[in-house]
Amino acid sequence: MSTMLEVRNLHTSYGRIPMLRDVNLDIAEGEVSCVLGANGSGKTTLVKAILNMVKADQGTMKLGGVCIDSWPTHKRVAEGVSLSGAAVGTFPKMTVETNLKMGAFYVNDAKILQDRLEEIYTSFPVLKDRLQQKAGTLSGGERTMLAIARAVINKPKLLILDEPSLGLAPIMVEEVFDIIQRLKKDKMTILLVEQNAAKALAVSSRGYVIQKGAIVFSGASDVLQKSEFVENPVM
Repeated sequence: MSTMLEVRNLHTSYGRIPMLRDVNLDIAEGEVSCVLGANGSGKTTLVKAILNMVKADQGTMKLGGVCIDSWPTHKRVAEGVSLSGAAVGTFPKMTVETNLKMGAFYVNDAKILQDRLEEIYTSFPVLKDRLQQKAGTLSGGERTMLAIARAVINKPKLLILDEPSLGLAPIMVEEVFDIIQRLKKDKMTILLVEQNAAKALAVSSRGYVIQKGAIVFSGASDVLQKSEFVENPVM
């Protein structure tokens, strides 16, 4: 299986404070890979570095085999990297429909856009019922669904989900992970960044554990499920 995202020897810092240290990732095309870690472990910095929202001090990245080190954030998005999560919320004063169309910014064909919207309505029926409702009036779970829908409408090469279960009620957590399972069946390439290890490992093929800015474990998710990092986490 080919690699969609390859990260090698990534180092970042905030001022003089090191953040990521020698991070290496291989995200396989058509699979779900997860990155686990506690608050402050470096997960969000990693996400921002992949999108070039945080500059790398050292290291290289490839997307679909193409070096993207010099690409600014907007080009990485235009070329197929989509983010849903803490760094990218919804537009609360805009309707659900407008939020979705904003996600499809790079779709210039009206028919393709309508086809994409119909696909979203099928996958996220609750959003179809709220098209003219302002995003800010949705529940937390519905806003999460809208954020994911807006990220997938462009059919990205790589979908990054940053803490999609954060702050949600248990029933909504189940619904969000059901959505991830459906995207997995559609062979979407997903990098799932999560604190909920059990849920993340259940939907992923490969897992990474990040602690203090460094990857301390990488391997198959079923192996990670039985490791000390999950059974006795020190994150």
